[in-house]
Amino acid sequence: MTSRREFFRKAGLATAAAGTTAFAAPYVKAANAKITWRLQTYAGPALAEHVIKPSIDRFNKIANGEMEIELYHADQLVPTGELFRAMQRGTIDAVQSDDDSIAAPVDVSVFGGYFPFASRYSLDVPTLFYEYGLDKIWEEAYSEVEGVKWLSAGSWDPCNFATVSPIKSLADLKGKRIFTFPTAGKFLSRFGVVPVTLPWEDVEVAVQTGELDGIAWSGITEDYTVGWADVTKYFLTNNISGAWCGSYFANEERWNELPDHLKELFRACMDSSHYHRLYWYWAGEAKLRTQGTKMELTSIPDAEWKQVEAEAHKFWDEIAKTSPRCAKVVEILKQYAATMEKAGAPYRYG
Repeated sequence: MTSRREFFRKAGLATAAAGTTAFAAPYVKAANAKITWRLQTYAGPALAEHVIKPSIDRFNKIANGEMEIELYHADQLVPTGELFRAMQRGTIDAVQSDDDSIAAPVDVSVFGGYFPFASRYSLDVPTLFYEYGLDKIWEEAYSEVEGVKWLSAGSWDPCNFATVSPIKSLADLKGKRIFTFPTAGKFLSRFGVVPVTLPWEDVEVAVQTGELDGIAWSGITEDYTVGWADVTKYFLTNNISGAWCGSYFANEERWNELPDHLKELFRACMDSSHYHRLYWYWAGEAKLRTQGTKMELTSIPDAEWKQVEAEAHKFWDEIAKTSPRCAKVVEILKQYAATMEKAGAPYRYG
């Protein structure tokens, strides 16, 4: 709350007599003045240390006083579900999140976060965007929304269950109250999961008090990094997605006002952030499965888990019917999956 109050003070919060609230834009353009942006990430403080802070620190150092990006964590200034609108209004200058969680008003937002079985490995996400053309589709979608510029997508960790009681069959999922992403929750509800939405910072306590039975928000690396491994006992090795798809966004006016060299610097630092996550998660998932001491590994037999994968493909077809653009994305996902299966190891095993 202290950070939020300070944000409102800096942003020039003003309340009209009629009860409406207006925010002054946090960035003020002035000749030869340092440009200051506020960027809020989806990640809490411990996770942000790995998924974004190194790249922002690097940006601020290289910008050499011309520009500074102030980094804020999950829900610190604005609830995650309101981030898109806040950025659109200019009360926040940039965002790192998935399209799904910030309620981006574009049809392709459903594919952000964890779209079930769209990826098997972390390299699938950048390959789909920058070799199979999803970047052009995202640019087109966001060009239809006033005030926001989509900048780049990258890969995070897989989506596994971390739970208080063990999951060893699909039947064990029924009735489980799980913190997860909107689209992932919608899909998992087909197997009896009860999706729960909470502020990120409340999740650990909610598990301790029994409000939640578990989490399907990350892989094992984040479970250990953010403290969830301290309050859950079991980690399900089966996942519904091999990599989370997250993006960087900016207020369009703020982005357009940047000189070209600062735009290129920001793009380079985004790439640096994407690259860091690729190897940090890849190493962490294997290391903590084999050397971690806080969580017991469980698995659902492959033959039974194939029911989940088959249901995911039905889900894909349902999403494809929602818009021609979504149909195009689903067709690309199918083409990509077929190519990877045909290529075999190391692209796909089993």
